[in-house]
Amino acid sequence: MADAIKVLLVDDHQVVRRGLRTFLEVQDDIEVVGEAADGAEGVARAEELRPDVVLMDVKMPGMDGVEALRRLRALDNPARVLIVTSFTEQRTVVPALRAGAAGYVYKDVDPDALAGAIRSVHAGHILLQPEVAGALLSQEETNPGGGRAGSLTEREREVLGLIADGRSNREIARALVLSEKTVKTHVSNILMKLDLADRTQAALWAVRHGAAG
Repeated sequence: MADAIKVLLVDDHQVVRRGLRTFLEVQDDIEVVGEAADGAEGVARAEELRPDVVLMDVKMPGMDGVEALRRLRALDNPARVLIVTSFTEQRTVVPALRAGAAGYVYKDVDPDALAGAIRSVHAGHILLQPEVAGALLSQEETNPGGGRAGSLTEREREVLGLIADGRSNREIARALVLSEKTVKTHVSNILMKLDLADRTQAALWAVRHGAAG
């Protein structure tokens, strides 16, 4: 399984971790490489195992999922984090996304949908449902980013529009006939010029300012 997507499970309930592992072990292209019972352990395991995707609960004793996300970003850990939450915890999704999560799924998610979500965030997509995107946009109005659209080149505007469409770097590279390395450079420049932290904020900025396709 050398090319399998490596997944780390972080949840304080052993039965939930066991259920998630059962879901995922039947997938040929997904490998569960480890588990953690709280945020602090999750950060340590993510640094040790270097997974591609972390399935992260939000509400955990000690360090919660949002703080664990912040720690991973501070450590420049490249893992994509997919929040696993319940309907009653939906209000906690917005802080998690602002902290750098690539999206979220509910704990009663269908196994095939869970596998699909893991593949999607691994490919570079951002999973946002309309109501959560709306809440994020509302918060962003009070902290919209200090950069100016006029500082973007035409190519950077094209890349920004494709980010807002949920395209991964690979898909953007194909669409614009560029190398992935060049696309990564454009994305970094966009974030710097617009004073934004990550692709999620860039996508929301594009929607708010009419730059989405």
